[in-house]
Amino acid sequence: MRDLQSIFQRVKESSRALGLIPESEINKILDDLITVTLDQVDTILDANKEDLSKMDKADPKYDRLLLNKDRIIGITQEIRQVKSLPSPLSNILESRTLENGLELTKKTVPLGVLGIIYEARPNVTFDVFCLALKSGNGLILKGGSDAHASNQAILRLLHQALEKNGLPIDAFQLLPADRTATKALLEAVGMVDIIIPRGSQGLINFVRENSKVPVIETGAGIVHTYVDASADLEKAKNIVLNAKTRRPSVCNSLDCMIVHQDRLADLNAIADGLLDAGVEIFADEQSFPFLKNHPQVSPATEAHFGTEFLSLKLSVKTVSSLEEALQHIAAYSSKHSEAIVAEDQEAIDTFLNTVDAAAVYANASTAFTDGNQFGLGAEIGISTQKLHARGPMALAELCSYKWVIQGNGQVRN
Repeated sequence: MRDLQSIFQRVKESSRALGLIPESEINKILDDLITVTLDQVDTILDANKEDLSKMDKADPKYDRLLLNKDRIIGITQEIRQVKSLPSPLSNILESRTLENGLELTKKTVPLGVLGIIYEARPNVTFDVFCLALKSGNGLILKGGSDAHASNQAILRLLHQALEKNGLPIDAFQLLPADRTATKALLEAVGMVDIIIPRGSQGLINFVRENSKVPVIETGAGIVHTYVDASADLEKAKNIVLNAKTRRPSVCNSLDCMIVHQDRLADLNAIADGLLDAGVEIFADEQSFPFLKNHPQVSPATEAHFGTEFLSLKLSVKTVSSLEEALQHIAAYSSKHSEAIVAEDQEAIDTFLNTVDAAAVYANASTAFTDGNQFGLGAEIGISTQKLHARGPMALAELCSYKWVIQGNGQVRN
């Protein structure tokens, strides 16, 4: 425990100067990180294979844990995008002169030290480092044991890029994979400014219920797409298929398709592509008779609604109206991403203005809920709460602000 406290103290002390590093120097570090990552792809993949060898391929986390050359190239592209974005620091949010002559300025500053707790997602190690560095924040990473070898290999690359540019590595640290480290991080009051969990609902619940440090919830996605009576069939087929099958193990993938009862006759056409892709469908009482007799289709139970599957599984709910669809979403949504497929503009407007979620879509796949897709660069996670940040958390969301007051001897009566 003393060793962990020492790590926290070093990160806190080293992070104080991060906001003073010139943006050009930050960008140089990111360039060097890209170079060293591409030079050492095999090293990363060897460590990742060590992690993968310990996980069942049927586990939904397997795909999230998996790294390959294409994914690493994609990671370097995200690093380039972060590099291309302007610094979020020292932006003037408000400025005015008070009647007493005081010059009042509100400007952006780093949050301080970020504690990131995450599961089998080694790409997160890259993402959060780049975002923390560019936003001037210190970083304490607590990855899961499933990805520990991968995370260690990646951390060595991050430290190489820092050391090459003469910067200390103490502000960016990876904790041991054991639970003792998690407990210490959650109790690091005064050392860590914010905890951000990224992973399953179980992980998020544990962090929220046990942390003494403020928490921003991210990640868990119970995602719906409502096919309205006015929906275009081709749009519905393509959107539902993409939202479910593009990457079923991620938080923006579709969990429940809600279908207006007037479109039940089209259900087979919508489901064809899903079944061909190996999706297992749990259909409610009204929709089940309309689906072809297929071994991948079975009756839904209450447990199939409000479940984040993270795999090739999908529930189907039939509704008689837009209002009923909205009620179902309100009851089961995790407030991550929700979509409507419709041609009726009034239905679209009602849906977009009524649904309470971080991202709401009309006639598009929920797979777009992603910091990179939104033009934000990499992301720290998708916030599903309303305080401080909501939706993809990137550079701007890793900043707070402070008031700067300059005077000329003023005193208050």
